[in-house]
Amino acid sequence: MKKILIVHAHPESNSFCSSLKNTAIDYFKSIGAEVKISDLYQLNFNPIGDKHDFTQLDNVDFFKYQLEQVHAYQQGLFEPSLQTEMDKLEWCDMLIFSFPLWWFGMPAILKGWVDRVFAMGFVYGAGKGVYDNGVYPNKKAFLTFTTGGPEVAYSLTGKNGNLDTILYPIHHGMLYFIGMQVLPPFMCYSPARMSEEDRANELIRYKTYLSKVCDEEPLYK
Repeated sequence: MKKILIVHAHPESNSFCSSLKNTAIDYFKSIGAEVKISDLYQLNFNPIGDKHDFTQLDNVDFFKYQLEQVHAYQQGLFEPSLQTEMDKLEWCDMLIFSFPLWWFGMPAILKGWVDRVFAMGFVYGAGKGVYDNGVYPNKKAFLTFTTGGPEVAYSLTGKNGNLDTILYPIHHGMLYFIGMQVLPPFMCYSPARMSEEDRANELIRYKTYLSKVCDEEPLYK
């Protein structure tokens, strides 16, 4: 994997989640990979999919978002900053979502990136397949995220429920949906409650994870 795209969604550049993002940048650059970053809060990325996604509409009388996505893809009518994000996705060999787990899912700004960038016509639909027949069988993807709750809360008997279930809409419904090879995630539980030493050890653990992740079996085959 020589071309890495990290889509990062944390509002605080000094957060531990952002430290994980920086660790990934440093690691992949150290092995000669090219890395591109979409730091969504720094970009002030608009998460709302709407008419502003397009430089021209096909149907000005009735707005159907997905049909306008198909038309925009076919005619080259995506708004320039959105097209830039699409170009990054097309470019990368590996996609990493970096985020804090908020309300059992990704932050709204990252979900909005998926809504807008994973456009119909571009990555699915209009004759393109999904899942095993998806457009990106040669791209890999994984999640790196932090939680507020402790690990025990996400066990099979924990109050927050099993993480496999929580992550299924992202793993299966987004990444695998467009044909990607979805690799096991890296999660750091409750870094805010850790000592500085423990956080430093977590960054070491992440580097080890990164060195081996490409050899992991995909979650779905």
